[in-house]
Amino acid sequence: MTSVEDTREARPTLARTIGPFQLALYALGSMLGSGIYGLIGKAAGQAGTAVWLSFVVALVAALLTALSYASLGSRHPRAGGAAYATQRAFRTPILSFTVGLALVCSGLTSIATQSKIFAANFADLTGMEVLPLPLIAIGFLLIMTGIVFRGIRESMWVNVVSTIIEATGLLIVITAGASYVGSVSYLEIPPEKADIGLAVVVLQASVLTFFAFIGFEDAINVGEECRDPQTTIPIGLMAATVMAAVLYIATAITSVSVVPPAELAQAPSPLTEVMSRAAPGFPAWVMTCIALFSVGNSALINYITASRLLYGMSAQGLLPEAFGAVHEKRRTPHYAILALLFILLPLALLGSIGDLASATVLLLMLVFIVVNASLFVLIRRPGEVKGKFEVPQALPLLGAGVCFGLLVTRLMSSDWVAPALAGALIAGILIIYAIYRPDAQEID
Repeated sequence: MTSVEDTREARPTLARTIGPFQLALYALGSMLGSGIYGLIGKAAGQAGTAVWLSFVVALVAALLTALSYASLGSRHPRAGGAAYATQRAFRTPILSFTVGLALVCSGLTSIATQSKIFAANFADLTGMEVLPLPLIAIGFLLIMTGIVFRGIRESMWVNVVSTIIEATGLLIVITAGASYVGSVSYLEIPPEKADIGLAVVVLQASVLTFFAFIGFEDAINVGEECRDPQTTIPIGLMAATVMAAVLYIATAITSVSVVPPAELAQAPSPLTEVMSRAAPGFPAWVMTCIALFSVGNSALINYITASRLLYGMSAQGLLPEAFGAVHEKRRTPHYAILALLFILLPLALLGSIGDLASATVLLLMLVFIVVNASLFVLIRRPGEVKGKFEVPQALPLLGAGVCFGLLVTRLMSSDWVAPALAGALIAGILIIYAIYRPDAQEID
């Protein structure tokens, strides 16, 4: 019997064009676009001037799972990496199917959300209020689709430029507020939380700041498009995480030096508020343009990741074979890209999908737990293929434990809508699995 992978061997394959530098910027762009421009205000409201410590704690927590992803990417550099690792470790198609589609859901809601944000900011910047925002959002999605279809090389160069612009925006903020650094104590927490203590407040805030590092998981899904992926993935992923941490901590210290944390928490655009006080003459439209590149880059990376997840899951027999087709000239999974567009267009026309986006964050935490557990199983399995980047078997256990703790902390909040939607999404994925009943390929 011919397997899906055997069939695919006769077809065009994905192009291997990504080196360590490009992959580092790819992962960094995903992380920088995941919320630092707005997240810093909320985090400062929770932790006060000690917000920088919450980023340090979040870095440690994120590094545990990032190291697991780096090791898996070195062992098995495959598109749809998380779903592949889950299937290889547990040989349970329903679990692999759920993990893969949970990541696809996360990407889709992120892209749809970014399309709305882009439309609003673009209309405000250009004064094109005459055009309906949904029309701008649709135009944005069509452009993103064209770039992703055009080729991974072209997509990566757009990502490189956008990531440099994103990082430059943070460097502008850090430079503008440099003279304010040292003007406050960096271990002060909000007065109303004084009875809780510094350590507890910082840990609570780290649950929020952890999500600024989400994005590193995107790197593993372009494993089949990396040159020498066994070394490219670990180097790129670790470099991106460290660069993001340095930028985040420096931005946090600068922001609370310029604007009191309570005021920063209330600002609609925290970093714009920092710039308005640290450099009043700096043109506001520059920060808006940087925000547009940040939004666009996040959407681009999520689009690439989601299409490669569909492609990889097709190779495993978890999704229809058509999603594994690669365009002969462009060397991209064109049917997977087109299928995502048809889902994205109605999502972009819906009202607020903020709660849905929050729900997918919970799904990501579940995925991180499963991925860490998968690596633990693979490390302990006799005869399992080793990679060029190995980690101690205790590390994925720690990563799973930290993610479980963050998940529980998130579920204990008063917000019940996001957990309910996350449960509904999982139920929907299970229903799709029951209807489709994929014939998953055996993995040796």
